[in-house]
Parts: sequence; C-alpha cells; structure tokens
Amino acid sequence: MTSDKKTAALLADLFVKKGLQYIVISPGSRNAPLIIAFTNHPEITALSVVDERSAAFFAMGIAQSTGKTVAVACTSGSAPLNYAPAIAEAYYQKIPLLVLTADRPPSMIDIGDGQAIRQEKVFANYVKSSKQLPLEIKGHGEYITVNKMINESIDETFFPEPGPVHINIPFDEPLYQTVDTGMEGTLIDTRKILKQDYKWKERFKKLWLKSNKVMLLVGQGFYSANVTSLLESLSRFPQVTILSETTSNLNSVSFIDCIDNVLTVIKDEDLKENSPELLITFGNAVVSKKIKKFLRENPPENHWHISPSGEYRDTYFALSKVVNLSIDDFLEKIQDIIIGVKSSYAEVWKNMKQKAVVRRDSFIETTQFSDLKVFKLLSDKIPSGTNLHLGNSTPVRYSQLFGNKSGIKYFSNRGVSGIDGSLSTASGFAYSDESLNLIITGDLSFFYDSNALMNQNLTPNFKIIVLNNSGGGIFRFIPGPDSTAAFEQYFEAKHSLKANKLAEAYNINYFKAENEAELHDVFSKFISKMERPALLEIITPGEENGKILRGYFSFLKNASH
Repeated sequence: MTSDKKTAALLADLFVKKGLQYIVISPGSRNAPLIIAFTNHPEITALSVVDERSAAFFAMGIAQSTGKTVAVACTSGSAPLNYAPAIAEAYYQKIPLLVLTADRPPSMIDIGDGQAIRQEKVFANYVKSSKQLPLEIKGHGEYITVNKMINESIDETFFPEPGPVHINIPFDEPLYQTVDTGMEGTLIDTRKILKQDYKWKERFKKLWLKSNKVMLLVGQGFYSANVTSLLESLSRFPQVTILSETTSNLNSVSFIDCIDNVLTVIKDEDLKENSPELLITFGNAVVSKKIKKFLRENPPENHWHISPSGEYRDTYFALSKVVNLSIDDFLEKIQDIIIGVKSSYAEVWKNMKQKAVVRRDSFIETTQFSDLKVFKLLSDKIPSGTNLHLGNSTPVRYSQLFGNKSGIKYFSNRGVSGIDGSLSTASGFAYSDESLNLIITGDLSFFYDSNALMNQNLTPNFKIIVLNNSGGGIFRFIPGPDSTAAFEQYFEAKHSLKANKLAEAYNINYFKAENEAELHDVFSKFISKMERPALLEIITPGEENGKILRGYFSFLKNASH
C-alpha cells in the first residue's frame, strides 16, 4: 500500500533504490501523501519528531552517524521555515539531507489560503539545489522528467561533496487516498565528473622545493587511517608542521592539536617569523579564532586549499590555488615529489607545544572549580569509544585547549556554529549509533534546544552534560560585551534556571555536581547503562569563569618572556 499521489510514491521508491533508509517526519496534513508512502515501505525507517526545527537537526545527527543521506518531511506553511537553521548548518558542514516540503497547489498561493506561503526555493541560499515537482504526473513524458529530477536531487545530496537538497512537492486534496501499488522509479546515475587540472602537480613541486616553512591546517572532518599515516610521514620533514583540532579527529603526537595554547606562547615579535611560506588546508571549519587572526595578519606567500568540489574557501585572505581532489588523492599524488629541506620550522612548533602543555597543566592543577577545571576533569574521565558532541560557544572552544584523546570521536555543529540545535543533533546521532554518545553543552544552548527532549526516539546511550554558569559564559571572556552597561541582561542573558525539572518532565535521569568531589562521585554512575538517557548538570561560577580563562591565557603568555 502507498499513497495515490504518484510523486510521493515515486519519491519513496527511488529513495530505497538509492540505498537510503531514514526519514524524519513531523506531523501535518498536507504531507499526508509523503507520510503514507514512506511509512508503508518496508525498507524505510520512519521516525516522528514533532518540532520541525529539532527534527531537522535530529535527522542531521543520523546522517553524521550513518554517513548516508537522511530525509526530512513536513507540512506546508511556517513548518518548512523551522528547518532553516539545520539546513544552513548541513550546507556549511557538508552533511547530506533530502528536504521534502509538502505544499499547497500553486494556484492556492497568495490568495489568502491557510498554511500557504511561497515555498519554492525558500532555502535557495543554503541548499545545493532546489526543485519543485509538478502537481500531477499525467503522462510518460512527465514521468521521465520527474524521475530524473528525483534521481538528480538524491545524487546531489552526496556528490561531489555532501549537502542538503530541497524538493518542494505540491499536493491537491484529497490527501489520504491509497493504492495497492504505486508508481515505481527508474534508477539513473546523474553524477557528473568534475574537470581536473592536471598541471597543479608541477606547480606544487616548485613551491614545495622553495618553501622552508610549510603548514598543513586541518579543519573539521573524519579522515581515513591512510590520511593519518600520510600526514604523519609529512610531519617528519623538518620544514613541515601540521595543525589540527579536536574536531579534526586526527590523533598523533606529531601534530599540534591545541592551537590556541601554542599561539599564545609565541612572542608578539616572533609571530611573523613563525608564519608559513606555504599553507595547505583541507576539511571544514576551523574553530580557533587565534589561528585565523595569526594567518590573516601574517599571510602565507601561497595558500592551497584541497576540496573535492573545488570550493573556493579563502578563510585566510591569501588563497592562491584550489585543487579539486579528496585529501587522500592529493597526499598520494605528492608522495613522489616531496623531499625534506634544511629547516627548524617543525622543531620550533613542537617546542612551543611542549612549553604550552607544561604551562597549561601547571595552571589548571591549582585553579578553582570552574569551566576550565571541569573540562580538564572531563577530558581525563571520558572513556575511549565515546562519541563526544560539543555545544557551540564555550564547550567546543574549551575542548581545543586539551587536544585529541585517543579513542574519542569529536563532533560539533561548526558549519554555522549556532547554539540552536546541538542537543537535537547529538540525540539523532545517538539514535543510530550504539556507542556512548555524550554531549557537553552550555546552559543557554541546552534550554534553547530543550524541545530535543520531546522526542520519543531518545536512546539510553544518550548522555547530556549541562555546564550551568547562569548565562552566556562566552561573553565574559571575549573582548567588548562585559564593558557595556547592558551586559548581564542582553549579552550574558543571566538567569537562575536549573535543568532538574526539565529532566523530570521528560523522564531523563538527573545528576548534579557543584564541586570537584561531587563530579568524581557521580560521573561513573552518570555514564553507566540505564533504561533512559541521563543528564548531569554541573554548576560553575559564572562571574569567575571569564576571569579564570583570561588568567589562563595570561599565564601561558608569560611563558614566552
């Protein structure tokens, strides 16, 4: 059984034939044909999430976990607009989503009908492509056209790089009719091979041979064991330093994996001397504002960015070349041309890292209970095999101070870097991955996204740590906000909210820690196996956190004098 609407039946059929499984559906009437077609297909896992904003982030988490395109489907009107934050995040983080929005017939738009807005291309700035299907498939010619449109849309979610694609689907009433056998789709491979630049290698060889200072800066992503091995081989050259972050998910003692710490210990007069002559970048967003400032103020002579889609990402205002290859292919292809040259560049960066780590540990050992101290304690306690999800603002930034821990996978919504869907994304990931999934989030981010808990699909392996410092802690240590008279109300958004009642409302196991001893006592029980998710609220001193972090960087800085 399926919907009698041929476009809906065709979508569900091709969805499965393309090897896809998950769709997250929010309730509605206009999307009834999609609900009927997808929920009645035995090879589709359909999940219901009421809040469309949370639903889209939840779907994004499943896509992160499975590495496959996940669909979301909603009714018409304001419902699609709630998808926008997650779609923008998926676009900039390169996560595959197929966005299906049901719509009124075109004749019903802008005539005063209910739940009828201009939905066609509503996400145009934040999707790889937008398509609108016809109201009906009337003949074979129209079938060929629609079949191709759907094939193209699904292929585009993953090629040449992943991202969201929008299909708007108008439906006329009646909406709930069914047929025993629906319209079947024909598979088409619509992927197009990108034009290759075969002269880049010769140009790169010349740059490599004349560069005594080479920096590879790795953004957010997951990379094969082969990439890690090739990068480790590169790091043995005396002119090469490799900078990564926790969200780069590369683990090697050879890499500089706590960038902000290291940049802080460089003397101001030595900054230019330590900038690269050749900068090579790949991956998605970089968290560190310090490295962006460093490279923008001390630009490399040449910056090459490696991108499968040929994306022109000029983050450091010095981009000179984009190579449209995967990083695996690029590193493999340069193996026969790279050689070492006389240089102390790698050694200088390694020494600065060692100095920064010693000073970091010395400071934290004696500091009071605070956000900084908590992150140190958590970094020691989180077990190997954990998927660690980091909320935006302070959590993802604190994480960078402690580098990668072997056996931990790091995730964060660093596409747009908003606080609005971190909890929902992590819960989607936990749904489709049986490992321990732990999110560390700030209080404002948690309360903002608390509808994530209004989800019947939450799993017991989902663990939530809320750092409650009674407001937007990041505004206490970035320059500017705390010097304004409106700071507490309009920047910090100071509050006295606690998470215990929300946990009770949604049947979430609740734990609390207000000091180091309590954190030690509750942590092992908090991450133990339970029948429901668990939440640990850690209370830290909001007014002190900013002072402590500023003191921390001042302490690191003094190590360079």
